[in-house]
Amino acid sequence: MHRLRFMFPLLSLLTLAWCKQTLAQETLSATRATLEKWVETRQLIAKASSDWQTDKEALGQSIKLFERELKAVEEQLSKVDTNTVQVDKERLQAETQLRASNESLDRTKQFATAFEAQILNLVPQLPQPLQDVLKPLLNRIPNDPAKTRMTAAERTQVIVGILSELDKFNSAIGIFSEKRTNDRKEEVAVETVYVGLGAAYFVNESGDFAGMGSPGPKGWEWTSKPELASSVREIIRIYRNERPARFVPLPATIR
Repeated sequence: MHRLRFMFPLLSLLTLAWCKQTLAQETLSATRATLEKWVETRQLIAKASSDWQTDKEALGQSIKLFERELKAVEEQLSKVDTNTVQVDKERLQAETQLRASNESLDRTKQFATAFEAQILNLVPQLPQPLQDVLKPLLNRIPNDPAKTRMTAAERTQVIVGILSELDKFNSAIGIFSEKRTNDRKEEVAVETVYVGLGAAYFVNESGDFAGMGSPGPKGWEWTSKPELASSVREIIRIYRNERPARFVPLPATIR
């Protein structure tokens, strides 16, 4: 009985010691696990911080790169805007010049049409030798100015050519071989002296047929004047250097 009383406290002490030992071991294990978690967490934090620092630098470089590209794009857009303004300005100038050119072209066409009509009306009043000279140019005048394919420049060149020939003929004395109808309705070979576009005098080889002419509304009008034969022949000889130059009086018709 006393033995049992003694063993019970001892057992209790042993149990209590075992419990304390077990509790201490569990506490140590928990502490060790917590410490391991803390160390692992610190490592994760350090790694995350390191990765963030690396990513931060990379992002910073990327941002700088994007900012440079954005600035370059903005500069390009600015140039495009400037170029667009310049292009619009040049286009407006071109349109203004084109409009002015078209207006000038229209005026030139109107001038050419009116002047061609005047020339064609004038042709019957021109001396036949001059009409023969002008024939190639006159054939180039369009029959219908509204449908012609000739440019205004080409038509103007034709007009200038005709005016040049008219001026050349009117500024000189010319002698041409022609045929004239005498009082007996016979065609006689004569030489005609044209003094510009205002007057002309003719004589045949034998000197028995002579006269003068002047432009009329329907063509040149010729009048027989035998008394002019010697004077006209003298002018022809002077023209051909067969006689020294001198004053030779001849009548003229003023209209």
